[in-house]
Amino acid sequence: MEIMCLNGWGGKLHEALLPYLASKAPDILCLQEVIHSPASQKDWLTYRDGDHILPQRANLFRDVSAALPEHVAIFCPAAQGVLWDDDTSIPSQWGLATFVHRSFPIIGQVQGFVHKDFSPVGYGDHPRSRSAHGVRIWDYDANRAVSITHMHGLRDLNGKMDTPEREKQARKLLDMSRSLAEPDDLTVICGDFNVEPDSETLSILSSAGLTELVTERGFDSTRNTQYKKPGRFADYMLIDCEDAVNSFDVIHDPEVSDHCPLVLKV
Repeated sequence: MEIMCLNGWGGKLHEALLPYLASKAPDILCLQEVIHSPASQKDWLTYRDGDHILPQRANLFRDVSAALPEHVAIFCPAAQGVLWDDDTSIPSQWGLATFVHRSFPIIGQVQGFVHKDFSPVGYGDHPRSRSAHGVRIWDYDANRAVSITHMHGLRDLNGKMDTPEREKQARKLLDMSRSLAEPDDLTVICGDFNVEPDSETLSILSSAGLTELVTERGFDSTRNTQYKKPGRFADYMLIDCEDAVNSFDVIHDPEVSDHCPLVLKV
């Protein structure tokens, strides 16, 4: 089974991202920063937050669903705000999504918030609402259940340092994973955590018996040349049985986002 985790960067590199996902077609895709604008048929809209202006693929959830036609697609919104079509505001949902190949029965799910709650009118003040989603699937080849939970960790305008809010979200993420997994499951937790490798977030998850694969396997970055700011880590993948890992990689080429895809084979 192949599990991929990626922050899609709102589909900014759409022309590279969609063919990459279609060609790789991982069994499980955990995708963060996903846009869903059902009121618009536009391909592109614009996100505006003060001086922060970013093109957004207006229906990235629809696009990825089309690129993975053999997958069950689940979208989990964190907020509904507006994107812009020139001077026209368009209601748009922002969140994360999970794609599961149809050959893997989904036998359990968990969805909830690790920071704040759903923001129905506007994206809200920073740090904004953050959600998580998990699926429990049956792997016939390995004759076992696998529980995979991912989140998009909160963005603090002051940086990636430890905060009480980040501690709380880590514990909520762990609680969600535990509520999904049964005792004999292989358990995976992943996502764009928006923290450094020495963070309290990773300490909390490691103390629960999970091994963090990015730093454990010697990778020095989960960012690529698209990312111009300091700090080379954001994305992590943890597993509760390292012996189950057949391979793990951080993909720097091709560049399909300003984050690197994390790819685990178990």
